[in-house]
Amino acid sequence: MSEQQQTSKTSRVGKRPVTVPKGVTITLSTGKIQVKGPKGALEKPLPEGVEIKQEGEELNVISNAPGRAAPRLQGLARALISNMVHGCAEGYTRGLELHGTGYRAEVVGKTIVCNLGFSHQKIFSIPEGLSVDIPKDSKGQRITLTGPDKEVVGQSAATLRSYRPPEPYGGKGVRYAGEQIRQKAGKAGK
Repeated sequence: MSEQQQTSKTSRVGKRPVTVPKGVTITLSTGKIQVKGPKGALEKPLPEGVEIKQEGEELNVISNAPGRAAPRLQGLARALISNMVHGCAEGYTRGLELHGTGYRAEVVGKTIVCNLGFSHQKIFSIPEGLSVDIPKDSKGQRITLTGPDKEVVGQSAATLRSYRPPEPYGGKGVRYAGEQIRQKAGKAGK
């Protein structure tokens, strides 16, 4: 096999090492990786055919999978590990804003109760490891989700947004913090 063919079998993302910051510990076992840090602990299974080598403060991902899936799995594993390390070291945050008359949210026990203009309340159960902050000064119209797992934070924010997506005419609904809604013109009058 030529050198050019050999280099094309590795992922560009997967080749880069993951730097482990101080305060984060990595535990490697057969088929899974565990990351512990100041913001929490995460454990995930590794894709089959992927091997991790720890060299000092760096993790290198090596793919042993046969066929065309090898670079994909290497890149996937490296991205997942990088997200776990970042989440346990610094955490992930996602903000939501509620726009509309009477739209508000509050934390009740392990749930978020949202009043979004429906005849009923929308109730979202808070997943394990996710912290929710609704500042008093926002009158329940700002929600901040924080946690070590990027997937859980993002999926929770997407689920809350799906309860009442922002509509393009009035702009009412649940939107991500800083999200710009493209406004449409209403019907032209006679």
